[in-house]
Amino acid sequence: MLPTIFVEGKLLGRTKPLFTDWRIPLPPEFSFDGNRLTLRELLTQIVLEEVEAFRTRQEQQRLTRVLTKSEIQQGVDLGKVDMGGRDLQQQVDPQAAVENALQGFEDGFYFVFIDDEQHQDLDGEVYLKPNTHVTFLRLVPLVGG
Repeated sequence: MLPTIFVEGKLLGRTKPLFTDWRIPLPPEFSFDGNRLTLRELLTQIVLEEVEAFRTRQEQQRLTRVLTKSEIQQGVDLGKVDMGGRDLQQQVDPQAAVENALQGFEDGFYFVFIDDEQHQDLDGEVYLKPNTHVTFLRLVPLVGG
């Protein structure tokens, strides 16, 4: 089994996470055998994995599902019972998504922490180990400031 990267998102000043934590396998070419990995490459890999996950979720939404009683109750508890049956046809350009994420980092919209250590240089090397935690901390601009 490949080592895993845990991804989480936080918003400065809020306890509720930006999104549900998720994980991706560390790609084999970025293994622990001495290969170098930059923050740019890591962010690119994370964005591409999320684009693929979005496409998979969108495809699953096209199918109408029969829900169990517990799934219905869980949906009620969350405030939305979803049976699918929608074809939203939302297109995502993976390269544009990567460019936007990298530009957002360069513009200071979010910080990246890898195992609680902040990384500020896109071309700086990052070192990953099994079960590495990558945290995106989104910043909120001050109004009128």
